[in-house]
Amino acid sequence: MTAATYNLTIDQGSDFAIQLTLSESGVAKNLTGYAGRAQLRTKKLDPVAAAEFTVTMVSPEEGKIKVSMANGTSSQLLAGLYYYDLELYTNADGNVTRLLEGQVTVKQEVTR
Repeated sequence: MTAATYNLTIDQGSDFAIQLTLSESGVAKNLTGYAGRAQLRTKKLDPVAAAEFTVTMVSPEEGKIKVSMANGTSSQLLAGLYYYDLELYTNADGNVTRLLEGQVTVKQEVTR
């Protein structure tokens, strides 16, 4: 399966969250036993991530995932263009699946 492209916009200094529901053939995928990870980089090949998202399995049996970033993290990012991807994995068999990838635009905060 190829990762879908989904671009994001984050307001610098704000909390960010998006909830996703994963389904296959119109049926929610049971994500029990899965965990997720997502990173943000200024360039795809940068060796160090600019930030990490928190990935939470909101309702694994219903395929619901939350991807978030706290305001303390987003306030440390410079305004501009970044890249991210979201992976799901299992510890049981080491299976990794890239679900999403895309660009992230961080918009400059004015109020401090």
